Parts: sequence; C-alpha cells; structure tokens
Amino acid sequence: MSGPSTFDPATLPAALRNADDALGASLEDAGLTSSQPPQQAIYDGWLLRYSPGKAKRARSVNAIAGGRLALEDKLAAVAAFYRHAGLPCLYRVTPFSQPARLDRVLADSGYVALDESRVMAVELAAVAAVAAPPCAPVRLEPADFADVVGAVRGSPTQVTAAERERISHCPLPSTCLLLSDGPRPLACGSVLIDGDRAGIFNMVTDAAERSRGLATALVARLLQHAAEAGARIAYLQVDAANAPARHLYRKFGFRDRYAYWYRAAPVV
Repeated sequence: MSGPSTFDPATLPAALRNADDALGASLEDAGLTSSQPPQQAIYDGWLLRYSPGKAKRARSVNAIAGGRLALEDKLAAVAAFYRHAGLPCLYRVTPFSQPARLDRVLADSGYVALDESRVMAVELAAVAAVAAPPCAPVRLEPADFADVVGAVRGSPTQVTAAERERISHCPLPSTCLLLSDGPRPLACGSVLIDGDRAGIFNMVTDAAERSRGLATALVARLLQHAAEAGARIAYLQVDAANAPARHLYRKFGFRDRYAYWYRAAPVV
C-alpha cells in the first residue's frame, strides 16, 4: 500500500482555494455533518475529532472558527490533545479554515501537506445520463453497510468498528446500497441527504471487480435516490490523484468545487 501523497498547496488553482465561495462553504458544512463521530470536542472554535476509524476527516482538526487564543498557544494545546488521545495530530485544511493564515503557520511549523482532495459537485437537474450495466443493489442498514465497507476495504477489525459507530450514528437520512455475488460483496456506496444537499460517500469496489461498470451503476442509483429525496445539489469528496474515480464522476457532470488537504505533524 502506498503512503500519503505530499504536495504544495500553493500550486492549486486559485479557484479551488476561494474562501468566498458560498456554495462551497455550505457543502463543507454538509460534509462535516455527514462525517461526525462520537469522539469530538470543540476547542476555541476548532472542531477536534479523534475517532480511531479510517476516515481522516473523523480524526483531524477542522478549524471552523478563528477563536480568541493566540494561534501558537492553540497549536501546542491541540498537539497535546492528540497525544493524549493516542492519535497523530492531523489538520484538515480547506479554503474556509480559520484563521486564514493557518496553513502558512502550519507549514512554517513543519507540518507536511499531504493527500490533496477535491470536493466535486453537480446540480441534480443537470446530471448526465450515463450508460451502466443492469444491476439490482440491495439496501442495507447503516451499521451493516459499515461492516461491508470494512470488508471490501480489508480494514482491521478496530477500524471497521469505529466506522460502524460513526456511520450508524449519523443524524442524516441515508441510502446505503450493496452489489454482491451471493455472500461476496462486490461494490457499495451511500448517499446522505442534508436539506437540498446530497453527499455520496463510501464508494468502494472490490479490486478484482473494477472496470465492470459497478461503480457507475451505483452512482446512478444514488443520484436517483438523491433527486427523489428532494435534493438539489449532489457532492462528493475524492482523492485528487484518483483519476479513474474522478473520470467516472465527471461523466455524470460533477466538477471540482474546492480543494482541501491535510497537514501532518512533523516526525520528531
């Protein structure tokens, strides 16, 4: 398995770092709501998440407000918080992170930028029709879905348990779909509805089953569920380097809305 992908955020197009993007900010709020674990705390306007699961957005700092404390003191306190939690100190940096100089200060402190991601969005009224193989996905309860996601990913037991806890406690209505061959899961994905926003999450296909159109079929079904639920905008989060997934989403009309990345504490 490859390690984290480091990069320089300064190379990102300005359009993907626009702090004044109102729609992007609303999608960021929806994304945070969709991924909240029980293990989280607020510290001077920052959301500190410390779930031991796989999703980095559930075990990182989300700087959603500027707060009142001196930034340098705040960084030291947050680092101590994560040491006590037994997790790496990881910041999730978006165009909306506060204060605006946070990424620069983290870089100057030795925090490494890694795992560039994109939030992609599409208006459901403008979703393109995409050819997909016939399929009959089954709908799962969130807790059962989390177990399937862990199985397809090959996640350790403790990671799957943490993801089950997070997914099953999400307050948003969801549709979780599975394609299987008898007892063997082939692909899965879910959509969460937050008002007129619909987030697609946990799109996973068994490595031996890729390039068969299974993900295409699932995305089409999930977008259909989103439209039927009254959503207006669909969004998703994807690794910027995941070319096959990004190509698939573009076929449906998804386009990059903004970028985010992580800053990891330096190894000492």
